[in-house]
Amino acid sequence: MANLVNLENVSKSFGVRPLLDGVSLGVGEGDRIGVVGLNGGGKTTLLEVLAGLAEPDEGRVSQNRGLRMAVVTQRTELAEGSTVRNAVIDPLGFDAEHEWAADARVRSILDGLGITGFGLDSPVGTMSGGERRRVALAAALVQDLDLVVLDEPTNHLDVEGVRWLADHLLARRTALVVVTHDRWFLDTVCSRTWEVVNGKVEQYEGGYADWIFARAERARLADTIEEKRRNLARKELAWLRRGAPARTSKPRYRIEAAEELISDVPPPRDSVELLAFAKRRLGRTVLELEDATLTVPGRTLVRDLTWRIGPGDRIGIVGVNGSGKTTLLKALAGERELETGKRVQGQTVKLAHLSQELHDLDGSMRVLEAVEEIARRVVLGKQEMSASQLAERFGFSSQKQWTPVGDLSGGERRRLQLCRLLMAEPNVLLLDEPTNDLDIDTLQQLEDLLDSWPGTLVVISHDRYLVERVCDQVVALFGEGGLTDLPGGIEEYLRRRDRQKEVETAAPKAASSAPASSAADQRAARKELARLERRLETLQKKEAQLHSALAEAATDPERLMALDAELKAVLVEAEGVEAQWLEAAETAES
Repeated sequence: MANLVNLENVSKSFGVRPLLDGVSLGVGEGDRIGVVGLNGGGKTTLLEVLAGLAEPDEGRVSQNRGLRMAVVTQRTELAEGSTVRNAVIDPLGFDAEHEWAADARVRSILDGLGITGFGLDSPVGTMSGGERRRVALAAALVQDLDLVVLDEPTNHLDVEGVRWLADHLLARRTALVVVTHDRWFLDTVCSRTWEVVNGKVEQYEGGYADWIFARAERARLADTIEEKRRNLARKELAWLRRGAPARTSKPRYRIEAAEELISDVPPPRDSVELLAFAKRRLGRTVLELEDATLTVPGRTLVRDLTWRIGPGDRIGIVGVNGSGKTTLLKALAGERELETGKRVQGQTVKLAHLSQELHDLDGSMRVLEAVEEIARRVVLGKQEMSASQLAERFGFSSQKQWTPVGDLSGGERRRLQLCRLLMAEPNVLLLDEPTNDLDIDTLQQLEDLLDSWPGTLVVISHDRYLVERVCDQVVALFGEGGLTDLPGGIEEYLRRRDRQKEVETAAPKAASSAPASSAADQRAARKELARLERRLETLQKKEAQLHSALAEAATDPERLMALDAELKAVLVEAEGVEAQWLEAAETAES
């Protein structure tokens, strides 16, 4: 089977630094490839060269003739002055103004990414950067494609949106190349992993867990990676093996070889010891909200909420975008006034709040100077380290520590902000989306620090892997004025959201006793019925063909998986078309 895209001996440099050095690889039909590596290591460059957005300095990039490809990178821009309709719907060429609404796949994508909430005539120019990225992602996914190339697509999605995107990509036969630091997404979606390191691309079978196993085994056999990184990989392996059942229930690549590496690794943290230490440092009272009410224009976020956060609590907050998570965290930090009620903070509390906004620093100050401005040495749990050592844990090499702050990227400035917070040795940490712009290696370093950190922790994050790893409790804002405890964690949150959406969808239908349709409505409904019947007939033929193909491919596992995914997508679309047919039939007969 021919590759869709081939890179042959490709090299690409930025200034004097080679990002890609003699790279040869290919993307085949149906491949789902996750790209990982350090920030600034060449991941985005690889995507742009592969997609034809950037020319290589040396080597050759070839694409199949007639390749249908969409690319959404962090530099993707929508046309100036365009609306959501211009960007997403118009390129599809629907004849009638509302014909797109009858396409179940298009409606599913718009709903899944939350685009319908904006309104199709909303100008993209007034949207936030995250909202524009979601519109650009929708514009790519509504197309019939052979290959989708995505750079950090989960950055501006909530937990529910990340789950939807994973399910959508799995149901399509479209090949995928994606850069992401979301490890749950990598493990769920990707069947291969590319690691960009030192100008080369190392290739692994499987997703995130498989990559961790294989990388640790390669390090053990070759003995070329420094001891610190190998120890982190061993600890990560122990977490993966002891983690959620969904992550460990299926066979893993080289899992037997990994057992030797993790046999003597202790659990990520000793919760009993950390809780006892936290109580000694913090006392009984940490942070409390009593009868608290928080509002934003036109909406109440929480009403008469009483929430007591104790010493050693490790809490993750989840909810859809706009549910009030950040506002609630600011209220906990004392940075947002309550409409009613009061906030109580313990006398021994030393609080640090990582917000989504980047605080201004003197641009002429060096990275190390910015860290040492807080302190020269720090004790985090049982670990004592210098400012330089902590900065290195957050991806600032000894050479990079002398870079002026003004020359740092947004992601690097966020890492510096987090490093400065920890240098202050807080005993209460409030973190708002701490994983934004962090690569996987830096995330591992952060989690390793938090594993042994003996304080109280409250985290907002769409990264379900981080929440599962560092938090012992999950709470959610469901838009009902309260805060809901979720003993079942993220999975329970997603189940409740599914039920909530079913109720919200059913309510308008049950409440409506619509008047008799006009003659014009009936004519339009009959026309729609005819169109839907043609579409159903096409889908039924496609279903029959796929069943025959499945029978013929009984001895080809890869072919079976691809056909099964395509069949599921056809059945989902058929179900949606049948529901639309029933609605149209009611209108035509009334």
